[in-house]
Amino acid sequence: MTSQFKSLKQVIHYFKDETTCKAYLAKQRWGDTPSCPHCGNVGAYVTNRGFKCKAKECAKKFSVTSGTIFENTKIPLSDWFAAIYLATAHKKGISSLQLSRDLNITQKSAWFILHRVREMLTENAPEMLTGTVEVDETYVGGATKNKSNKKRAELRLTGGQYFSKTSVVAMLERESGTVQTTVFKANSVKTSDVLPIIQSTVGEQALIITDSSTMYGSLKQSYKHEVVNHVQKEYVRGAMHTNTIEGFFSQLKRGIVGVYHFVSTKHLHRYCHEFGYRYNTRKILDPVRFEGAIKNVNGKRLTYKKLIA
Repeated sequence: MTSQFKSLKQVIHYFKDETTCKAYLAKQRWGDTPSCPHCGNVGAYVTNRGFKCKAKECAKKFSVTSGTIFENTKIPLSDWFAAIYLATAHKKGISSLQLSRDLNITQKSAWFILHRVREMLTENAPEMLTGTVEVDETYVGGATKNKSNKKRAELRLTGGQYFSKTSVVAMLERESGTVQTTVFKANSVKTSDVLPIIQSTVGEQALIITDSSTMYGSLKQSYKHEVVNHVQKEYVRGAMHTNTIEGFFSQLKRGIVGVYHFVSTKHLHRYCHEFGYRYNTRKILDPVRFEGAIKNVNGKRLTYKKLIA
C-alpha cells in the first residue's frame, strides 16, 4: 500500500475522497476482517452506515473510525491523513499555526488534531530495554537568561534556574536506538521517582550508563551500572558515555524552541511521545512511518473535554 505514495503531494492525491480513506483505514486497523471496538469480537455484518458486531451478547454498531482518534470528527479523513504525514515526516514536527495554513482549517482544530495524533503515537506496550541502556534527565522550560529581572530574582530565592522547568527522564537502548521518555511534573527528580520507572522499563541484565547524579546511586544494587563523571569533565570513557541520549534531548529541545516555542507541563508528555516516535522510526521511509502510525489508532480516543480538563 505504501508504494501508492512517496511524498505529501502523492498522499493528498491518493486520499482524495472519503471512500478511499475509509477503505485504507479499515485495512490498516483490521486487515480483511473487521473487529468490534466495543467487545473485541472478530467478525461483523456490513450495514448501510458501517458495521454491526456478530457477537449476540454485543451486537453493537460501529464504524471504521469508532474507538480511534478520528471518532466523531467533522474534519475529512483526507485532511487527517495529510496532518499525520506532516507530523510524522517533519523531523522537528509542525506547529498548529502552520498546519492550519497548510490544510485551511482553524488553528484550534489544527491544535486538537495534532494532540490526538500525539496520543496515537503513544506505545501501548513498549518492549523492555536490554543490552546497553543510557539513562539521563533534562529540564524543559525557558532559559533563565531570557527571563525578566524580577523572575530571575524569584528563582534565586525559591529554587534556582530549574524552578520553573519540567523534568524529563529518558532511557535509550543503544543497540536498537529505541528511546522511552517519562515526564515528571516537578522541577526536580529523586531516586524514589526514577528507580521504579527504570525497573519497569529496563531488563535486569542490561548495562546502564548514567552521569554522576546522585539519583542513580542505588542502581548498582539491581543492575550493572557505569557512571560517566561529568562533574570532573569526563564525557567519554571508551564505550561509556551518554552522548546518544543527549543527542535525543538536543533534538527534542530544538524542536520545542524552533517549532512550538512554548510547551505547557500539562501536555509535555505528548510532545515527548511525538519526538520519541520519530526518533525510534528515523531509519525507515516516511510512507512506512506514516503507515505504522495509522496502524496504532486502535483505542486511542481523546476527546476535547479530556484534553483541556
